Amino acid sequence: EVQLVESGGGLVQAGGSLRLSCAASGFTFDDYTIGWFRQAPGKEREGVSCISSSEGGTYYADSVKGRFTISGDNAKNTVYLQMNSLKPEDTAVYYCAAARTSDSGSFYLPFEHPSKINYWGQGTQVTVSS
Repeated sequence: EVQLVESGGGLVQAGGSLRLSCAASGFTFDDYTIGWFRQAPGKEREGVSCISSSEGGTYYADSVKGRFTISGDNAKNTVYLQMNSLKPEDTAVYYCAAARTSDSGSFYLPFEHPSKINYWGQGTQVTVSS
């Protein structure tokens, strides 16, 4: 069974930090680019960050560059998103997502086009208070 299980969401004050985890199972971890989308009420889903071990790269949305860091532990089939200097604008449901990595385009493209995502987690709420 394919599963992406998020954890680590919660309520923090502006300027605080959270670390999200996404534990993957049921598919070949190394064949997929894995990362995070977020969606705030009334807004479209936004790609936040992703990582591809096969391509050796990371991607960050401009809105989180310098504040968020994505990393992976292949032995645990887990991807982490360290979120520092959180802002109220970061408040959203965060969804782990996986897209099969291909050589037909840049690895991060699915995180700019959600329709290309293969698997989704259930989401975890991140709330940043001002």
